[in-house]
Amino acid sequence: MPPVDIYTTQWCPYCQMAKALLTRKGVPYNEIDVSRGDDRQTMIARANGRMTVPQIFIGKTHVGGSDDLHALERAGKLDALLADEGTTA
Repeated sequence: MPPVDIYTTQWCPYCQMAKALLTRKGVPYNEIDVSRGDDRQTMIARANGRMTVPQIFIGKTHVGGSDDLHALERAGKLDALLADEGTTA
């Protein structure tokens, strides 16, 4: 399974929903809290300028936000992306 990075803030309900989906699926993730601003510039650069949270990455693939993650799940594509060791941007 490729690593999953999720950039969040503590007060974001969409972050909570995305993390809940990953937890339900048993997917470990690396949460990066950008509320103090330390990692915000890194997130923006990785997310091609997107400044909202959450920003989710599976391996090198930028998934997008919570709505994007849930859309992949509804379309039946999330499991394949999580299983793809060769995930690239």
